[in-house]
Amino acid sequence: MSKLPNEAFRDTIGTIDEKGNRKFVFPKKPSGKFYDYRKWVSYFLLLVLVANPFIKLNGNQFMMFNILERRFNIFGFPFWPQDFYLFVVSTIVGIVFVILFTVIFGRIFCGWICPQTIFLEMVFRRIEYWIEGDRGAQIRLEKQEWNAKKIRKKALKWSVFLIISFLIANVFLAYLIGSDELFRMIEEGPENHVSTLISLSIFTGIFYFIFAWFREQVCIIACPYGRLQGVLLDDKSINVAYDFVRGEKETGRAKFNKQENRTSTGKGDCIDCKQCVHVCPTGIDIRNGTQLECINCTACIDECDTIMEGIGLPKGLIRYASEDEIEKKAKFQFTARMKGYSAVLFILIGILVGLLFLRTDVEAVILRLPGQLFQHKGDNISNIYTFKIINKTNNDFNDIHFKLVGIKGTLKVVGIQDLKIPKQGMKSGTLFIEINQNLLDTDKTKIKIEVFEGFKKIETSQTNFLSPRSFD
Repeated sequence: MSKLPNEAFRDTIGTIDEKGNRKFVFPKKPSGKFYDYRKWVSYFLLLVLVANPFIKLNGNQFMMFNILERRFNIFGFPFWPQDFYLFVVSTIVGIVFVILFTVIFGRIFCGWICPQTIFLEMVFRRIEYWIEGDRGAQIRLEKQEWNAKKIRKKALKWSVFLIISFLIANVFLAYLIGSDELFRMIEEGPENHVSTLISLSIFTGIFYFIFAWFREQVCIIACPYGRLQGVLLDDKSINVAYDFVRGEKETGRAKFNKQENRTSTGKGDCIDCKQCVHVCPTGIDIRNGTQLECINCTACIDECDTIMEGIGLPKGLIRYASEDEIEKKAKFQFTARMKGYSAVLFILIGILVGLLFLRTDVEAVILRLPGQLFQHKGDNISNIYTFKIINKTNNDFNDIHFKLVGIKGTLKVVGIQDLKIPKQGMKSGTLFIEINQNLLDTDKTKIKIEVFEGFKKIETSQTNFLSPRSFD
């Protein structure tokens, strides 16, 4: 790929030393055009992420993933276990979208959109810069003995981290159990909800562990997305890349000397200042080429552009570019693989939209009671059924009744006088259907049952009615 002869770095992880011990990364505070863009994108996404479980749309929480009660709200639309196929299709759409985006733009999702990166780089690390200072100050603080100054700074940082982790855990809990339920538990006090308090403490501990200690290891070790790059990326994918042709030239990189003409000496534009390494949040050297640790955060682009501007060389030594663009000066091409992923994505989106339009607000399931045949009641044949009606709307159903259509007969609900279903609720029960045997032509007759709320038909269900094979 490049002129770099030694690729031993690919056999190890930059945050682990030769003995297997953790090497903590102290990145320099980034600044520049791309970092400013990332801040605006991150703050917007943080606002969306925090606000989502507290926004109501048509009476529904905007986003909720209540796994215990199997209730989900997505963009204000309630989804039940019966709608699980929609969740599966939407998940596949999301995966294909991320794959397509990675094939074209590399791991840009990680650097710009991933909640792990946004919280770490735009919340926790900025607090760390505010309390402990920039890279050099942090390294000195880490090496110095524990004295009053170090204890004060570390205690303040860890306390702020713990508070923020607790707040994040509350937001996370609001996604899981619903914001209304969370507020109710807060009003009633933790002593009345010990199990929830324990869960909240566990979530707080997990978030604190991730953002205070594990940090970039999530991206490098835990997250499988970085390893997908080896399968998804090729020479035509746009990545944060070092222009090794310009940076190395004939004789390679060298320290800057303002007295010499680098063009005549054949030296590359890279002055080996290592600022791109110092600013990297995962501790890699982008000049070594594409690496699974790179999250495309663009911090190295901003830092390199600042250095190039300072020494009077053109910007863009590190930039968004494909390997073919750097090595062959080739323009970006929408390859057959990209077209294939795009076609699959559009087809899946079409299927998802179609399924959403076909989804009903009320679902009624009427089935014959298992293990039961039929009963003779004079000239009539009787079958027993179970029913389940799901109200996915935000309106209470106060007058539910059934109507047998297409054939004359009687229908009676067992044990329920006034059938009511609350909003986003469910009701089940038993009913009998009697039909005169002279109206039955076969031993298994298809019948339709309409479900009404008052005078409004809300659903139609179809089932089988069993009867004797012959009538003598």
